[in-house]
Amino acid sequence: MRRPLIAGNWKMNLTRDEAVNLARGVGAAAGDGEVDVLVCPTFVHLEGVISAVEGSKVAVGGQDVYFESNGAFTGETSTAMLGDLGCQYVILGHSERRNVIGESDKLINQKLHAALAAGLKPILCVGELLEQREANETMAVVKSQLDGSLENVTAEQMANVVIAYEPVWAIGTGKTASPEQAQEVHADLRSLLATRYNQEVSDGVRILYGGSVKPANAADLMACPDIDGALVGGAALKADSFAEIIAAAGA
Repeated sequence: MRRPLIAGNWKMNLTRDEAVNLARGVGAAAGDGEVDVLVCPTFVHLEGVISAVEGSKVAVGGQDVYFESNGAFTGETSTAMLGDLGCQYVILGHSERRNVIGESDKLINQKLHAALAAGLKPILCVGELLEQREANETMAVVKSQLDGSLENVTAEQMANVVIAYEPVWAIGTGKTASPEQAQEVHADLRSLLATRYNQEVSDGVRILYGGSVKPANAADLMACPDIDGALVGGAALKADSFAEIIAAAGA
């Protein structure tokens, strides 16, 4: 059985005090249930958030990382820096990094290898734009992103990789892929993993859904057989709504 994972991507939001207070609320909501809970604050709040969730079941991750270990890379953060603070996960290839910042599959692949080498668990994001879905290109886009981002990643390493499917047209728009739409892509992703690796890898990798997940739709999404949790944006910025999504995953 794949253990559900509910991850909160706080993006570029919250002051330090707000982040610490939210982290405490999430820590209280996480409990000792059957759901893994993760929060990913902005880099400057990592240390405060890690302190705030100490003693709880909440893990903390970075929203991105660079692939070089150190050097003249102004503004970047290394895997060693994340690990030194106590991060366990890192989000890679988020649609905002791909489509706003312009990151390529090659760069994401370099970051993914660096994260794995450092003992971090990458959450690899894939997903299509609205025009790509309307042109029936969803799986071609997702397969290309998956193949490029996972180049030279072994079957053994996949035990520490999480995939997140996030249709770009559903992120921050209020639109959500229906459970049927999300399940279809998740099932296809599993088939791609089985072809690329083997059935054991396909059955073992957790695949999250991301895109306007909220308490109102979480239960229906979590009920789908190939959806193993959620990468939550706006609804993760309030402890009560995030707690409801955690509860839906554990139901």
